[in-house]
Amino acid sequence: MTRRLFTTLCGLVFLVNMGRVAFAPLVPEFQQELGISAAAVGSVTSLVWIGTAAPRIPVGWVLTRVARERVVVATGVALAVASAFTATTDSLLGLQAGAFAVGLSTGGYFVAAIPLIGKLYPDATGRAVGIHGTASQVASVLAPALVLGVIAQAGDWRVVFGLLAVGAAVSTASLVVVVRRREDVRSDTSGDPNDAEPDGGVESRNFRAALSHWRIVLAGMSLVAVSGFAWQGVFNFYVSYLLSEGLTPANANFLLTVAFAAGVPAFWLGGRLADRLPKVPYLLALNAAFLVSLVALTFAGSLASFAVVSALIGYAAHALFPAVDTYMLSTLPAPDRASAYAVFSGTALLFEANGSGVVGALTDAGLAFDWVFRLFAAGVALILVVTGALYLAGRFPTPPDDRRVQP
Repeated sequence: MTRRLFTTLCGLVFLVNMGRVAFAPLVPEFQQELGISAAAVGSVTSLVWIGTAAPRIPVGWVLTRVARERVVVATGVALAVASAFTATTDSLLGLQAGAFAVGLSTGGYFVAAIPLIGKLYPDATGRAVGIHGTASQVASVLAPALVLGVIAQAGDWRVVFGLLAVGAAVSTASLVVVVRRREDVRSDTSGDPNDAEPDGGVESRNFRAALSHWRIVLAGMSLVAVSGFAWQGVFNFYVSYLLSEGLTPANANFLLTVAFAAGVPAFWLGGRLADRLPKVPYLLALNAAFLVSLVALTFAGSLASFAVVSALIGYAAHALFPAVDTYMLSTLPAPDRASAYAVFSGTALLFEANGSGVVGALTDAGLAFDWVFRLFAAGVALILVVTGALYLAGRFPTPPDDRRVQP
């Protein structure tokens, strides 16, 4: 039953992430049909990610009272409704509202599903999170081709969200069946099935206890938030950036696909490495790889060089996510894990979500993409130096089994 639930989650997360990333390849369509500026379309893509961040802390409180499986079901229903609404809009305001609503549903999903996966596979958390992330990333890889294919056939970007609504409804119905069967199987056991933890502990019902782990929350943010902010800005404007560098629309969309495709092995392998390697040094190395790739992107001048850098930056950015999730789930104490993880992911994503909006505002102000990306790289470098110094000084929170390098 555990495997069946996990498989169903992998199917739903494909649609959840499709909802988040479908907006990026539609940026030119939005600008052309609605006649909006780069800053306006940047606000749309930002709202998706602000939406995915906004519900995470409140959902963390809900998870102290409602089973995680049921929260995941509720988010699937919300995704279907939000996608259906987006499919009916014909204005910038409606598009912004739809993007935010889609983001809300996806944010609620991840904050409930990731701790649930950690609970299902306590001895192979990185591997399970990586497989789940791979299913999510496949949606990112296919999104440009699927979105453009639907537009070519239907002639309207709204059909994309109509199909997403139908898919989310079907997948959620399947999840309901699996969850009910799982609850029936466990109904003979005593106690609340949401209370039992793999290590024999008990889930805390006190959300305030999660806030006591603020050092771990800040540590996790330092390992992903600034790079995530930069990545948000880069991938949402990746096609526009490559067009400004003289590439054709076909090549620009192909390279966006390359960057997302690199995320498939990044999640698959990255989760396994997060189980086997010292977690903090591994995350620092991934941040360094992302930094180098981001700088290299601004100096690439040919299709071949852009292709290589797209693969590198896509791998580094996406490998961060299963690694930091594994770090957080391994470092946080079991009783407060779900709620504290919600605080971490919500706070981090509220920061990261503004990346594309900042890119749009800075480019509208006349700053070239290259200089915007180099500015982002400088921010990543600063945080990397500070975090690395704290780790070497022994002042950085680490999991109990992390083999810390001695200074």
